[in-house]
Amino acid sequence: MKLRTLFIGLAAATFSAIAMAQAPVVIKFSHVVAADTPKGKASEFFAKRAGELTKGKAKVEVYANSALYKDKEEMEALQLGAVQMLAPSLAKFGPLGVKEFEVFDFPYIFDDTNELHRITQGPVGAAMLAKLEPKGIKGLAFWDNGFKSFSANTPIKAPGDLKGKKLRIQSSKVLEEQIRALGALPQVMAFSEVYQALQTGVVDGTENPISNLYTQKMHEVQKHLSLTDHGYLGYAVIVNKKFWDGLPADVRGQLEQAMKEATKYANDIAKEENDKALDGVRKSGKTAVYVPTKEERLAFKKALAPVHQKMADRVGKDLLQSIYKETGFDPNKL
Repeated sequence: MKLRTLFIGLAAATFSAIAMAQAPVVIKFSHVVAADTPKGKASEFFAKRAGELTKGKAKVEVYANSALYKDKEEMEALQLGAVQMLAPSLAKFGPLGVKEFEVFDFPYIFDDTNELHRITQGPVGAAMLAKLEPKGIKGLAFWDNGFKSFSANTPIKAPGDLKGKKLRIQSSKVLEEQIRALGALPQVMAFSEVYQALQTGVVDGTENPISNLYTQKMHEVQKHLSLTDHGYLGYAVIVNKKFWDGLPADVRGQLEQAMKEATKYANDIAKEENDKALDGVRKSGKTAVYVPTKEERLAFKKALAPVHQKMADRVGKDLLQSIYKETGFDPNKL
């Protein structure tokens, strides 16, 4: 009888071990924007390719629109292992203590995506991602969203048009300085709260890539949008380092390939999605879209140039110079 019981116990344990071995690794991928944004679509693309390349050994569950965590909470959730993967905007790493990432918030530091990709896809970008590892975070890739434009309920043709306006920003000392340089009032606020804040007048305006403005329906509560393209908004796809390092080598390699493909997809569709969103804003008839002239754009550049000097020490002068060298930008020559 004892032998029979022992046999049954061993059989159950073996079956359990086999079941566990066959159970997929679950990766919870949390983000705060809508599913039909560049980041939302790229995360779903990654989930699909991860399942295909690992042949079901890994299952990526995507949680969009702050379904799990708001943008102020998600980083801590990742470090604690409550989620395994995030794609936070680059401004989120400053409060974490990696201030170098706030260099992406510098106004007009990139004129176009070609200049940008020299950094995010080159040695400077790789070195920046490596700085996350002491925080228990592994950086996998940079994903584009697009260039930001200002919106408000009054026309925006010159820097002075934003004077005294309460403008929502992400938590970033560089962005705070940017808004103050325009004579406006920076208001740090979670992304999920912005629509209501605009609707109720808690803030007067905001800065966003058009895809974020449109998918969050902010254009319904903003009468004017000016295509200033004054700053870049991108994301770093990150994972809990302990979790990542603990994956079987073959699965990790397959996930890296899925991420490589998803990154190309994300960056390819970013401009396309923003162009579609801009068309949607125009067709809605709710927001007047203004395209600044070359002279008006230069006026914004000049007004925001002092931000570079004031914030240089925060991100590191060497880093800033290495980016200027790649892009050819010189705020002192405006």
